[in-house]
Amino acid sequence: MHRKSWPVLGCAALVLAAQLLLAPAAEAFVQVNGSGSTYVGLAMSDWQNGANSQGIPVNYSALGSPAGVNQYGDRTVDFAGTEAEVSSLQAAGGGGLSANQRGYQYVPDVAGAVAVMYNVTDAAGRRVDSLHLTRETIARIFSRDITRWNDPAITTTNGGFALPDQPITLIGRSGQSGTTALFYDFVAHVAAGAYNAFVSRNADKGIGPLPPGVRPIQLPTMGPDADFYRLFADSDQIAQTVANGSVPFSIGYDEFGYAKKYNAPTAWVDNQAGQYTLPYAANIAAALSKANLRPDLSQELSGVYTNPNPLTYPISAYSYLMTPCASGRDTCKGGYTDTSKTDTMAAFIEHVACDGQLNMARIGYSPLPPNLSQEMMNANARLTGQPAKQLNAGNCANPTFHGSLGAGATAPQDPFAGLGGVDALTHGGAGGAKSSANGPGTSTGPQTSAGPSSTAPEATDANGGSTDWRNAEPAAYQGSGFGGFGAWAALVLFAAICTPLLLRGIRRIKRR
Repeated sequence: MHRKSWPVLGCAALVLAAQLLLAPAAEAFVQVNGSGSTYVGLAMSDWQNGANSQGIPVNYSALGSPAGVNQYGDRTVDFAGTEAEVSSLQAAGGGGLSANQRGYQYVPDVAGAVAVMYNVTDAAGRRVDSLHLTRETIARIFSRDITRWNDPAITTTNGGFALPDQPITLIGRSGQSGTTALFYDFVAHVAAGAYNAFVSRNADKGIGPLPPGVRPIQLPTMGPDADFYRLFADSDQIAQTVANGSVPFSIGYDEFGYAKKYNAPTAWVDNQAGQYTLPYAANIAAALSKANLRPDLSQELSGVYTNPNPLTYPISAYSYLMTPCASGRDTCKGGYTDTSKTDTMAAFIEHVACDGQLNMARIGYSPLPPNLSQEMMNANARLTGQPAKQLNAGNCANPTFHGSLGAGATAPQDPFAGLGGVDALTHGGAGGAKSSANGPGTSTGPQTSAGPSSTAPEATDANGGSTDWRNAEPAAYQGSGFGGFGAWAALVLFAAICTPLLLRGIRRIKRR
């Protein structure tokens, strides 16, 4: 071989080596199936589609948190989506025992909020689309302490204009629901007296009896309060019913993404700072800076309901994935007996933590803060037994790593800030609004939450893990050398050095 061919062949070999180093390891992915939460259903649909397009086969059925947790425990699905912890489900009669036997960990996957949607007209028959309600008023309405639309508590926060003297029809979920448990946790904290009377009045009417501190996971199906409820099987049906106006003078609760999907009017809710906000990503992220995560990553939300940040939307919460802890809850290590299933689930979790957060603000959620995206990688480490990948702006597309919450994060302007009277109440404040997009007198623009604190006391039950696995610092991501961004830099360097030599060598060979 001619010596002048050596540089060409040497560079070709180096380029080939670089390509081999850059190529991802072959994955033997298999189908993984999940079920559960409807609260996270719209996000899960986005994640499922994105994962499937990348060759990660995932299927999810939004059947409700209790159903998903029980199917997970019965091993008929590989993972569950839930907002209700297993301990709460057990205490409220929602099952969960088999999940304890299987072992699980909670993995926060997205931030969201419960919207208060309504179908109300004023005395002239015009649709109300800028209803303002205090937290206490909402809690009293859903405890059946406020029962008519002309109640002074509603009139006071809506420019002094009384709505018609019509009974309030409550719209909610039939059967057991994690969203119901989540929403009534808010109700119980904000209006304890009205809530306790509601539970006592309905204790033998389909929601209980409930031990102290345990929230209902389903609404009453009999008795005097049941007559004022219209119950629907899932979040889609609730949002569609409110949006199409088929139940007049009604009010319901649902994850905000469904209100956006069907254009259902959503109440502005006051917060601890006295500002009224909608459940957009900037307001969800602000609220959840006061969420406390227990050692097992389950959430305690009392600080969210009273968060003094004026951007706060107070009915905000995280959703969880539930995945196995095969070796026992004290150590929370190990995954599925089928290692291909472990690899598939780990790839899906990483997709959710990074690429999967890109669209969340647009569809009615808020992307995870960086610390909780990293917790997803820590969960993967417990699942796979491999070092936890360390996420950063260079290897994770989650917009919070880049100082943003993504498109659609900021709420529209509060019409009451610029217009008074019935125009603001019934026309969404078209024109004249001069104050913040997030409420009167607040600053505009998305703000990235620093994430929840983790200072809450440990839960009374292990709930899938213990401080042992959470306190252990994850090993450093093996991304040095030719991994991550460095691999692309190396490839560019190879190309810059070798391309001229390669072209020169080809020309010489042709001249022979």
